[in-house]
Amino acid sequence: MARLGARRPCLQRTGNARVSAVNIGERQRNLTREGRARGAVEALLRELPGCMGRDRERLRHALLALRRRVLSGEPPGEELERTAAQVEASRARAAERRARVPVIEFPAVLPITASLDAIAEAISAHPVTVVCGETGSGKTTQLPKLCLALGRGVTGVIGHTQPRRIAARTVSARIAQELGPQGPSLVGHKVRFSDRTRPETAVKLMTDGILLAELQSDRQLLAYDTLIVDEAHERSLNVDFLLGYLRRLLPRRPDLKVIVTSATIDPERFSRHFGGAPVIEVPGRTYPVEVRYRPVAGEDDDERDQGLPGAILSGVDELTREGPGDVLVFLPGEREIRETSEALRKHHPPATEILPLYARLGTAEQERVFRPSGARRLVLATNVAETSLTVPGIRYVVDTGLARVSRYSHRTKVQRLPVERISQAAADQRKGRCGRLGPGVCVRLYDEADFALRPAFTDPEILRTNLAAVILRMEALGLGAVDRFPFVDPPDPRYVNDGYRLLAEIGAVDRERRLTPLGRDLARLPVDPRLGRMLLAARDLGCLAEVLIIVSALEVQDPRERPLAARAAADASHREFQVSGSDFLGLLRLWDFYREQARHLSRAKLRQLCRDRFLSYVRMREWHDTHQQILLLLHDMGLRTGATPAEPAVIHRALLSGLLGQIGVRREDGSYRGARGTVFHLHPSSGLAGKGPKWVVAAELVETSRVFARNAAAIDPAWVEPLAPEHLIRRHVFDPHWDPDPGEVLAFEDVTLYGLPLVTRRAVHYQGVDPKGARQMFLRSALVEGHYRPPAPFLAHNRALLAEVAGLEDRARRRDILVDDEVVFAFYDQRVPEEVASERQLEAWRRGVEPEDPERLFLTRAQLMRHGAQGVGPERFPDSLEAAGGFIPLTYRFEPGHEADGVTARVPLVLLPALDPARFDWLVPGLLQEKLTALIRALRRPARRHYVPAPDFARACAEALGPPRGSLHEALGRELLRMTGVPVPPGAWSQVELPAHLRMRFEVLDPGGEVLTSGRDLGRLQAELAEAVLSGLDAVHWPGLPRESGRHWVFGDLPEQVEAVLGGVPVVGYPALWDGATGVSVRVFGSLAEARAVHREGLLRLFLLDLAPQLGAMERRLPRMDTLCLAYGTLGPSPWGAPQGQGEEGGGPCAELRRHVLRVVVERCFLPDASVRSESAYRMRREGGRARMQEVATRVVQQVGETLGLYREAAGRLEALASPALMPAREDLRQQLRHLVYRGFVRDTPERWLEHLPRYLKAVLTRLARLPGEVGRDAGRQAVADRLWGPCREALVELRARRGHDPALEELRWLLEELRVSLFAQEMRTAVPVSPTRLARLWDDLRQRAAPAHNP
Repeated sequence: MARLGARRPCLQRTGNARVSAVNIGERQRNLTREGRARGAVEALLRELPGCMGRDRERLRHALLALRRRVLSGEPPGEELERTAAQVEASRARAAERRARVPVIEFPAVLPITASLDAIAEAISAHPVTVVCGETGSGKTTQLPKLCLALGRGVTGVIGHTQPRRIAARTVSARIAQELGPQGPSLVGHKVRFSDRTRPETAVKLMTDGILLAELQSDRQLLAYDTLIVDEAHERSLNVDFLLGYLRRLLPRRPDLKVIVTSATIDPERFSRHFGGAPVIEVPGRTYPVEVRYRPVAGEDDDERDQGLPGAILSGVDELTREGPGDVLVFLPGEREIRETSEALRKHHPPATEILPLYARLGTAEQERVFRPSGARRLVLATNVAETSLTVPGIRYVVDTGLARVSRYSHRTKVQRLPVERISQAAADQRKGRCGRLGPGVCVRLYDEADFALRPAFTDPEILRTNLAAVILRMEALGLGAVDRFPFVDPPDPRYVNDGYRLLAEIGAVDRERRLTPLGRDLARLPVDPRLGRMLLAARDLGCLAEVLIIVSALEVQDPRERPLAARAAADASHREFQVSGSDFLGLLRLWDFYREQARHLSRAKLRQLCRDRFLSYVRMREWHDTHQQILLLLHDMGLRTGATPAEPAVIHRALLSGLLGQIGVRREDGSYRGARGTVFHLHPSSGLAGKGPKWVVAAELVETSRVFARNAAAIDPAWVEPLAPEHLIRRHVFDPHWDPDPGEVLAFEDVTLYGLPLVTRRAVHYQGVDPKGARQMFLRSALVEGHYRPPAPFLAHNRALLAEVAGLEDRARRRDILVDDEVVFAFYDQRVPEEVASERQLEAWRRGVEPEDPERLFLTRAQLMRHGAQGVGPERFPDSLEAAGGFIPLTYRFEPGHEADGVTARVPLVLLPALDPARFDWLVPGLLQEKLTALIRALRRPARRHYVPAPDFARACAEALGPPRGSLHEALGRELLRMTGVPVPPGAWSQVELPAHLRMRFEVLDPGGEVLTSGRDLGRLQAELAEAVLSGLDAVHWPGLPRESGRHWVFGDLPEQVEAVLGGVPVVGYPALWDGATGVSVRVFGSLAEARAVHREGLLRLFLLDLAPQLGAMERRLPRMDTLCLAYGTLGPSPWGAPQGQGEEGGGPCAELRRHVLRVVVERCFLPDASVRSESAYRMRREGGRARMQEVATRVVQQVGETLGLYREAAGRLEALASPALMPAREDLRQQLRHLVYRGFVRDTPERWLEHLPRYLKAVLTRLARLPGEVGRDAGRQAVADRLWGPCREALVELRARRGHDPALEELRWLLEELRVSLFAQEMRTAVPVSPTRLARLWDDLRQRAAPAHNP
């Protein structure tokens, strides 16, 4: 050891002599009163440099005030004596501190010892000195001692900052040890929530954050006469801020000395920052360090990560074989330390001591690292061991080349903790940890080329972190704008703006970036601004006790441990503390558990309990300490915690106030979309993981393998809007609309925060958003469009008047009669006050106005009509049409494209069958001329040219036609023929598609007046609603109509027509016998034609039931029935679809044939017509037909037998045709046979044509015989027949599908069979005269007659 006083006279101490105070009384006696006082003040001012630094400023102000009093002639009084006593006391304290400093000795083995003279001269001559030296030079421990030897630390404290708490504690202990017995009283340390300093402390080790916090109470840092900023090369955020602050402070504190220490990493940057401060380089240890590169095998980062544990074990094995000495292994984080520790314990003998070292390790565990033991030690450390700390006994280093670096993304607002490759400077620092005791070896688990490609220095923290806390502190201290603050490296403006955005988010600054009162309160709290915001919100919401516990937990590392080897067990143990929907409430449960156990257990048992529950006892204790320190600070601010437990919703709202930028809404894949497009996932350790609430808030978003939300809770998005500053909320008001319920104009509002939808389609009062627009919409929707609900005479009057004028337009199909809505709007706009925009406001205004002017809002007809409406009277556009014995109401609509455009007849259901489609084809007189014009124009050109101009012919025809009679098409054709002498071609209008408004529309109404269905095809409606009509007619009470059902005539005299009144409408019905399931009954139908057809079937069924015994006996006597049944059973099904009339009763083909034969017999014997409507007529018909039954039956069986025999012969010969040339004819013949003879042909073939079936089959045989020699002629004849057969067959299939009946179409079907006889077997002659031309004309007439029903 070397004594500084012996070696360096320039630094010898001045001894313990005390400077006596000025004898004030002596001087007062020797001077005049005024002169004595002035001299005393001046003497005291000269003695201030010897006072304590904390006292100087206060004493200087007091003495200057006394000087002004003396110069003004006022006596100083007792104030001078009191101030002089204070100066004397302060100087005495300084002298006492100086006397306590021992003789300082410096270890000669340290490289810095050789440079102490140069350093001392630089400190004395310059306010700032930069000392840079390699690791192990001794600068951290020797510079404070040097300052003591220079007389520093007497009038103020020598402040010595360290980047980490562990370094502050260990360096403090090391310096105190070197100073000897007085060291513990001279050296102390202060870290967060732990102050180990005394009033007599001369050297104060502390974290740089502590020094920053002291700026709030000591802006000039008067407590310090020297500041040593150690390890400045790490460029932490606090260090950069301190260096900038000191640069501004030094001109105001010329007595302050600043020493910046740095490793040999760009020290000139610090020199330039302080205006060319001297740089003194100190050499490091002289022991060489061998670097060995042992890269981890792998093609990519994933493979290298998997191989890293094995590479560490190999590196440690290699170094332990080198000889004695401890090994320091650098790892990225705590998890890697735990995993590597487990691997090393399994790999090395028990005598090897494995020690972790990281920043949050407990003090006792940290001290184990600095107490050497006899065993070899393997120290596993994060980058905290790169600088400041000197771990004793280290001879070897294993450098993974990795570190977990905090990086903040200003875009996503996520604090990332990626594992990155360290810089070259950091790698050299790690290498410098060995070689202090002797030659060292550093094994780098990467290759030399990788080292050469790495950046030279680590990015300063200010360039990669959130600056909100720095900005808040600067604003609170009044240090001006961040962009003008003298940082060593100015931060990126994007990060500055981001910091301001975060402060704005929590309400700490306003739009102009000025500090708000809330921001000033936040600046007093030694926590992250967001956590401080939670505490202040909890103060307002009455949940400070709970939120303080949670905030304290968030300030420390999570005490719940999840070691990789026991992750499942840890998760199971931690479930005890989980609360559904909130990790924050889980922290409260954990806090209560720990506090309860701490009351009953000793420290050792409590530590064991924490270990068993996978809890860190050290972190739990740190959580408790943090809570106590913040609680004391809150008490100093006048805040008190309440005794009443708060509701969970209130707690979460308080937490949410500081985490508005960290909310998220769940996406379909289970992840969450956060603020500003961030996507994150719930951390697996969260109690919410796997449950996926819709909305969550997270205490932090950290990116590792991906972005995880830690400590999350489910929230209601409705909580967010009241907490967020208004300038951050985005409101989108859209879709203003009239709402009849409140009677005002509402709109929908979407509220978003950072792109997240807090509120969707919330109804808001539009008048508060846009008063003018709301009023206009109110006038249009409520008054112009008529949605006003309160009873108002003006509105009823105006609605009726508008409907009347609008009805004229619908009838005339013109839109030039009623004025447009703008005229009506202008009427109301002129008369309704500007402040009225709702029903409530209008009603209030009307109550004051209408007593004097009741018609103020009444419209007049003149105001609503552009011109008169001649030609739109009821004679041309009637309100109803006479039909079916009554009047059918009509409505009009002029809206092309709408389904109801044109004239609509509103038809009661029971009247539907009685309507004649031909009558409605005439429409109404006002539209007849337009329809006639359309029909004439629809003619083909050769015919149309005779009737041009079409409007003139249509006008003349409309005047000449007179009242509607029969078919409109026929009437128009006759009139055109009369006018021109040129006939309209048959069927010319059968396929014409007229505009919708020129075809009558029908609405079918049920008994209650509701629309059942609608359409423009009356025939289709009648067919579709046939069953509904019957049901409706059944429900009508028909006076005097029998309702019995029987197998004999029990119906009395059955009238042809009956009448009743339904809903005030006269209804005419037509009774008929109905073939029911159990017998025959009476049913009423809507049309006479339908009633007659049904009555015939009912009579047939009644005869079959009444004569069942006689018919059965007759059936048993029929000849050849068994043979006929066999032949009948080979026939195919009916090609016409479902059979008409009574459904089949089963029993197979033979039973079916017998039933059909009996049906034909009954029809021929008893039903030459269906005029039987009384019991007497029935009996007369029954008795008259009985005698003919057997004869008729024999004839029918003969006809059927002959037909089946000829069919079998024709079918056999048809199958024999094999020539390809004959295939068209074969197919035609096959279809003819299929439509002539099939199962059911006996029932379906009319009596007149049944006897001709054998002749038609013989004609088929004749055609088959001639076919091979007349293929060409046969094809031509077939073409003639096909032209009519195809359309006729399709019409019949459609008719039978809807169970219709058309005798003319049925007649044409059999005439076509006669045509085939005339074409293919002329010698057989036909039953009636036929020709292709005659039948074609008949078909055209049928189509033209059917056209009005389908194309009115």
